Amino acid sequence: MDWAYLLDWANLLLRWAHVITAIAWIGSSFYFVFLDSSLTKPTAPDLQAKGVDGEIWAVHGGGFYNPQKYLVAPKALPEKLHWFFWESYSTWLTGFALFTVLYLFNASSFLIDPRVHAWGSPGLAVGAALGFLFAFWLIYDLLCRWLGEQDGKVGGDLKVGVALFAVVVAASWAACQLFAGRAAFLIVGAMLATAMSANVLVWIIPGQRKVIAQMKAGEKVDPLHGQRAKQRSVHNTYFTLPVLVAMLSNHYGFLYQGAQNWLVLVALMLAGALIRHSFVARHKALVEGRRVPWEQAGVGVALLLGLAIWLAPAARPVATAPAPAAVSLAQVQAVLQQRCVLCHGETVQNKGVALHTPALIHQHAQGVYQQAVVARAMPLNNATQMTDEERALIQRWFEAGAK
Repeated sequence: MDWAYLLDWANLLLRWAHVITAIAWIGSSFYFVFLDSSLTKPTAPDLQAKGVDGEIWAVHGGGFYNPQKYLVAPKALPEKLHWFFWESYSTWLTGFALFTVLYLFNASSFLIDPRVHAWGSPGLAVGAALGFLFAFWLIYDLLCRWLGEQDGKVGGDLKVGVALFAVVVAASWAACQLFAGRAAFLIVGAMLATAMSANVLVWIIPGQRKVIAQMKAGEKVDPLHGQRAKQRSVHNTYFTLPVLVAMLSNHYGFLYQGAQNWLVLVALMLAGALIRHSFVARHKALVEGRRVPWEQAGVGVALLLGLAIWLAPAARPVATAPAPAAVSLAQVQAVLQQRCVLCHGETVQNKGVALHTPALIHQHAQGVYQQAVVARAMPLNNATQMTDEERALIQRWFEAGAK
């Protein structure tokens, strides 16, 4: 069986699994951030006696719910506890597997663009890409402990946030100087996602286990574990929208193909973080009866609008010359033979697409037009140097009916 065909199936199944587990993780993250921001002090004497620090009443699915939160820990350890960690681990594992299948196994095509940086070998590019993921986690974790923990307490959110933003900007610039634009955006998203999952693996779950061990031993529970877990959980919710937009960007060539693509990436992620903050602040404002602060979301939307204006293609001048001659299928085939058949030919058929005969070109005309003309995503990283004139030729042929 064809190896490329098997990789396509691996791509599909891993992407499917990754999306499913990511929905589960993001959903639980959003829900618990909403809970923390919406809790009110209990007034019932029995809840106060039990040590409940906050509660909320909610209605959903035909029933009423009354979640309660114990700050630090309850007085008695319940018999059954549900742990939220499989969602995080599964999301990272499926995402890393997908990254390996798509990018690391095909580093010469997906990671490397010689016009951006001339790597000595694909192995060096793979090592550097992995380095981004793990180096960012080490720097981020150091910042959290250095700026966010003082005198046995967790805080310093503003200092950590400013320092972290500077690191993300620097990493975005560096990635876009080293890797193909499409890969650079994905690597920056993956490094944030790695930090999110590492937060769960290194701090949140171990901290909760230490709290339970202290309770079982009859010791006083150290509140630092809960403070760290809360800090990293809040960071994770702010990372979520920047990670998602970085991951989705690989479908939109106009985002990562420009000379200043790192600025585009930073603006996209900043807009996502601002919009997410606005929703987090909204929950708290509603509970406290204050005006909902939509200003941050407004700034985020303004950033997106500014990007749309900045990246808009220049207006085409009104044509004064005679209409160009009709384009024949033979002309299109000559272009595709030179620029596309290397990966979509008789021997290699990436994504199951072959373009080495006139009948196949006519069969895949819609896809060729979409990928080479509209999205300008193919050839990948424009490795075969398809020119604007050649794209225009394909466009005229297709818009004239792909005859």
